[in-house]
Amino acid sequence: MTLVTTAHDRAVATLTLNAPDTRNALSARLVADLAEALSDCAANPSVRAVVLTHTGTTFSAGADLKAPPGPYAFVALLRQIVELPKPVVARVAGRVRAGGLGLVAACDIVAASEASDFALTEARIGVAPALISLTLLPRLDQRAAARYYLTGECFDAAEAARIGLVTLTAPDVDSSLNPLLDALRKGSPQGLAESKRLVAARVLETFERDAEDLVQRSASLFASAEAREGMTAFLERRDPAWAI
Repeated sequence: MTLVTTAHDRAVATLTLNAPDTRNALSARLVADLAEALSDCAANPSVRAVVLTHTGTTFSAGADLKAPPGPYAFVALLRQIVELPKPVVARVAGRVRAGGLGLVAACDIVAASEASDFALTEARIGVAPALISLTLLPRLDQRAAARYYLTGECFDAAEAARIGLVTLTAPDVDSSLNPLLDALRKGSPQGLAESKRLVAARVLETFERDAEDLVQRSASLFASAEAREGMTAFLERRDPAWAI
């Protein structure tokens, strides 16, 4: 059973993260299933745009600490979204945490419900948002990035829009998404692909320049004693040793 389901409606493919029991945590299997679904969309000439959404109340809780993807596989997934020759629109109606923000930032357009909230919690478990910096840092206001990377504070959809993570917010996310998808349906395949190449170029530069360094940095952090304590504390639902 796939952890990513696919539906089609008038040239738009909707890919749904479907692991609500783990809050759509980014496991090795979910990452592989999403990569396969994206490849299918890229190869399908009837697909003009892709919507990435979720079941349950959480878009993604970030990396699955029990069955995480390899760092190269996760980086490849982020790059696949950025390079896909079709617009990818994130539909968010709930919580987004840690690595889930990297997935959102990889998308070209992000529509979020006003009830959605976001947090980069990596520093609280002894690591850092290393891999997802590839998609986050080119998009975010730099002062805001520093604040939320360091504090792990939760911020709402309006703040996410202000700092560049979210494109638009609405009480009902679908009411704002439908006219946007209709606008994408009017674009030619070539026009959409080439326009996306222009707006994604800066993000792709970060992959060329920083991906290998960030993979190595992430691996080193996750192998550290502090990370082991932080992840153990998280799984045991207790404060880590350094919390004051």
